[in-house]
Amino acid sequence: MIDILINWSADSWQAIRGNLGWMSWNLFLALIPLAFSFGLFSPPGISKPSKLRSPIWIWCIGLLIGLSFLPNAYQVGRQFYRLIQSLDTRYLLIAIAITLILMGVEIWQHQRQHQFQPLSLRWGLGVLVFILFLPNAPYVLTDIIHLIDQIRQGYSVWIISLVLIPQYILFMFIGFEAYVLSLIYLDRFLDRQGWKQNRWMAELTIHALCAIGIYLGRFQRFNSWDIITNPDVLIRSLVDNLINHRPLLVMSVTFVVLTVLYGLMKFITLAVLNPSSSGDPV
Repeated sequence: MIDILINWSADSWQAIRGNLGWMSWNLFLALIPLAFSFGLFSPPGISKPSKLRSPIWIWCIGLLIGLSFLPNAYQVGRQFYRLIQSLDTRYLLIAIAITLILMGVEIWQHQRQHQFQPLSLRWGLGVLVFILFLPNAPYVLTDIIHLIDQIRQGYSVWIISLVLIPQYILFMFIGFEAYVLSLIYLDRFLDRQGWKQNRWMAELTIHALCAIGIYLGRFQRFNSWDIITNPDVLIRSLVDNLINHRPLLVMSVTFVVLTVLYGLMKFITLAVLNPSSSGDPV
């Protein structure tokens, strides 16, 4: 009996460890937009005290980001080094010049007005990064295909049902919940700006953009940073896919799934965070 348990534990750990690398990296990418949404749409000194701004909540987000990044820190460093080496010198000089100009404009704006400005240049660049990385959060739902592949590899029923399926459920839940919370922060921001009636339009637009991003990531194998490293290839692929019927169908189905699942998860999340609420963000 003990030998059976030892063998089962070893096989279970092997199955879990085989997924830790790519799962932690995908989860890190999914948590980036949540961190950005917290700083962009719920900055210190602007929001009223709430559960979504508690120190414990902030530390939990930071801890998850750190834990998901550490297993891939070495690989990220190597890839970044290769990226820098592959870039043209002129591109680097232009990037540095643009960065310095933007820093100068931001310093000038900061000197003119010291309080938070939701429409500042830095805020706009932050929103752009937020939008570029946001599809990584719902993208985790498509990683279910890896579970299907692992089931076909011959794992026992016990490992599949007690180890792999719970691991995937937890992974996909955290990733998609990051998407839900990111949009809840956006809803709070729109409410403060007096745009509450436009929340549904903003959410549907984001669902549509994420559906496109998920398709480009899953089927065309693009990454969020390809908008900088391969913009011409990315734009050409995007145009080609938007005029073909099959990619449009896949994007449409993804949009419907995101909309329905987001609505359900948002209702549950708000109910858990604030049971007495009528449905508005806490």
